[in-house]
Amino acid sequence: MNDQELFDLELKVLVEAIYQRYHYDFRNYAVSSLRRRMHQAMQRYECARLSDLQHRLLHEPELFTQAMQFFTVQVSEMFRDPAYFQALREHAVPVLKTYPSIKLWVAGCSTGEEVWSLAILLQEEGLLDRSIIYATDINPAALAAAESGTYGIDRIAQFSRNYLQAGGHGSLSDYYTTGYDGAMFDRRLRRNVVFADHSLATDTVFSEVHLVSCRNVLIYFNRPLQDRAVGLFREALVHRGFLGLGSKESLQFGEHGNAFEAAAREQRLYRKAA
Repeated sequence: MNDQELFDLELKVLVEAIYQRYHYDFRNYAVSSLRRRMHQAMQRYECARLSDLQHRLLHEPELFTQAMQFFTVQVSEMFRDPAYFQALREHAVPVLKTYPSIKLWVAGCSTGEEVWSLAILLQEEGLLDRSIIYATDINPAALAAAESGTYGIDRIAQFSRNYLQAGGHGSLSDYYTTGYDGAMFDRRLRRNVVFADHSLATDTVFSEVHLVSCRNVLIYFNRPLQDRAVGLFREALVHRGFLGLGSKESLQFGEHGNAFEAAAREQRLYRKAA
């Protein structure tokens, strides 16, 4: 057994132990991604071997809480992939406007950039007051950051460029105020947002929704977990509801591929098939 095979064996033991100890299920996350992130965690916590990291994570719950950043990828930005949000405006919004009220689910919301982006889009399209946005993630620290709606000033220029390219109706500065802690987005935008813990690996559907946006999450799952997640989205969506995925994600080879049709294929926006 070579070094990588031994590391992968220890990795399998680690994620099983975490599941038994903390009930977080990373057992069907993509091995290549987990491998890379565990090396980063070992360096961060000065552990020579993965078994050393396992010992600390199991015996130091507060360390496990900190280390969640290495198990869940927290990389996002507001209006990321602007063409996706433009596609929402062009293809989804006209349909959503036909409902008296709508529900949206941002699955794997990370630190909330997409949640606030969707809230701004809905506000500009006259839909926010009759919407509920469910923003879910398994990382408590990420959910807290998402709920705060505060981001570094150094990120705002890119956010603003994305907003304009996504078809924004004004200036992003209309929606935030600046202070010592960074740019804080208008609290009125989150009046209909519910932030909650939810695992795509272990939890079930909690509401019927008109749009699911789960972008750049499935790429970190293996195929069975991808199929489980898309199955949850399929179950949650209303008849002809919308599903948005990340730019590198596809339904083509999955178990539920035939359950959806493309609304804007290039932008990874789909509709539940009739």
